[in-house]
Amino acid sequence: MLGLPKATELNKQLPKKAIYAKFQMNTAAKDRFDADISRISIVGEISPRTVGIAAGESIASIFVLLVSLKHKDFQANTIAQISKLIDQSMLLVLEHEHQRKLAIYHTKLIQTDWMSAENCTVTLKGLDLDSVWENLIVQVGGITIQQGNTLDQQIVADEKQAKLEKEIARLSKDLKNVESEIARAQGKLNNQGFVAKAPKELVKYLESTNAKTEYTADAESIVEYVK
Repeated sequence: MLGLPKATELNKQLPKKAIYAKFQMNTAAKDRFDADISRISIVGEISPRTVGIAAGESIASIFVLLVSLKHKDFQANTIAQISKLIDQSMLLVLEHEHQRKLAIYHTKLIQTDWMSAENCTVTLKGLDLDSVWENLIVQVGGITIQQGNTLDQQIVADEKQAKLEKEIARLSKDLKNVESEIARAQGKLNNQGFVAKAPKELVKYLESTNAKTEYTADAESIVEYVK
């Protein structure tokens, strides 16, 4: 699985009932867990014994878990909970029907897009398992670590960038809506038949929308500033 050496392969199911009992999950937590997850199995172990890479200072082994999902629109918190409950470094293979995606928890749940099982592979890079783990996070997250940044610093920087891009998209949409409203109002004002028949209060209101051009300029400035 994942293009890993055959020596890493395991096949050990983790019964959901055992997870519920061990971590004393309440009924609501069980229901959320069961709504998303069909089955969990340990399918691989990346360790000095199985891949010939030395243990790191923090990580002695990495387990690969196959999580069979009931549907694609799962709750990310449910998957993150697996990593929080089980005190091991884990690479999760999320599977639904014939598609898979990888997930790994490091300060937050990091995921790939869905892909075919054949294309769902990883490469083990590093002189010890600490660096292998970091490189797995980089691969799953599609992270490019900029010079001078640590992995954690880059994750924070990428989150900020994503928020900025989302805000730019929102502001750009608002700007288009304002421009559309201005064009609509101006079209009515240019229609002399409409102006002659419309109530004076309405005409006055539409004329006031010209003031929105100031808002348009402000919105454009904000978009450029955020960029």
